[in-house]
Amino acid sequence: MGILSWIVMGLIVGWLAKAILPGKDPGGMIVTMLIGIAGAFVGGFVGSFLGFGPVTGINPGSILVATGGAVLLLILYRAIKK
Repeated sequence: MGILSWIVMGLIVGWLAKAILPGKDPGGMIVTMLIGIAGAFVGGFVGSFLGFGPVTGINPGSILVATGGAVLLLILYRAIKK
């Protein structure tokens, strides 16, 4: 995926993660996008390890795997920020 695809994926996945785990988090849209992009990496790594498949582009399976990674990172982010 190109850089623009990662940014779009980060926005989508970051927004989905915030919708799944609503709450007041510091950082705004930039942090949400970065958590989404990092979540795509984490979700792709964990998904590949568990046999779900990697994040290969903007498609439903990749968005699901990346959202799982972003939710995991958002939980960790909130735990560290407490």
